[in-house]
Amino acid sequence: MKSKEKTAFFNICSDKEFENAALSVFKFQVRNNAVYKLFLECLGCLPEKVATIKDIPFLPIQFFKTHKVLSDKKSVQETFLSSGTTGLQQSKHFVSDLSLYEKSYLKGFSHFYGHITDYTVLALLPSYLERKNSSLIYMVSDLIKKSGRPESGFYLNNLEDLSKTLIELDQKGGKVLLIGVSFALLDLIEKYQFKLKNTIVMETGGMKGRRKELVREALHQQLCKGFGVRKIHSEYGMTELLSQGYSKGNGLFKTPPWMKILIRDTEDALTILPYGETGGINVIDLANVNSCSFIASQDLGKTYNGGSFEILGRFDNSDIRGCNLMVV
Repeated sequence: MKSKEKTAFFNICSDKEFENAALSVFKFQVRNNAVYKLFLECLGCLPEKVATIKDIPFLPIQFFKTHKVLSDKKSVQETFLSSGTTGLQQSKHFVSDLSLYEKSYLKGFSHFYGHITDYTVLALLPSYLERKNSSLIYMVSDLIKKSGRPESGFYLNNLEDLSKTLIELDQKGGKVLLIGVSFALLDLIEKYQFKLKNTIVMETGGMKGRRKELVREALHQQLCKGFGVRKIHSEYGMTELLSQGYSKGNGLFKTPPWMKILIRDTEDALTILPYGETGGINVIDLANVNSCSFIASQDLGKTYNGGSFEILGRFDNSDIRGCNLMVV
């Protein structure tokens, strides 16, 4: 697959175009991804029999912890690591072309929110800043830089400075994006109260062991009250993906045109469920062309007609039932 073909999916305009592009990427990865090819062989899947995206087997996300998932022979430019928990193995996403990641998150943000230069970006991501090789930090760092605003930046433990900056910027009337991990946003509103009118508050999920986990409704209710906003936005991304989904506050996420969510049966991982039924979230991310674009995540959710999806939780155990072949 030539370089132009690897980026053509960024111009997808229809479901048919997505289907064609996904099948093309599937054929490319079967030929060039040794791990994915062996996984298909273990399943008894014949690639030539795959006629639609619903026929494509999805690689369990644990493979990023146990195998080098690559479809490209070029040298690796960056290895992104998952946050992980002490004693648990981290996922590793080997990225051979960082320009694909950069193009994906920039076009994805623009698709939902407009050009990044219209925003001042304030980041409250202490748990991510405290470790190396975070894909989220890479993305937000670039968004901060490309915003071109002197006030844009990261905040670690300096909540007082963040509070003052946030209030001043919001009162000036320009667009502000505050992106933060859930526990840090809660820390901020416990010390300071806000009545924001021009700020998007976006949570990236996760308490990272710092606080008790909350259901989304309870978390957003607290954050709305503390920041004085009507809605809390959310970002859906992970180390193993180069694209992100976004929610503008109603609990429903949408993806950019080169990304799609399918729901699998929790009892039969190779069966795709219809709209409105709860199951495991399968992600097609065509920006992952150089690793694996077809990933069975550990998240539970639903999809709806129109392309939106909802996150309902995670699997209780580490195995994704019916799809744990080869995992060591």
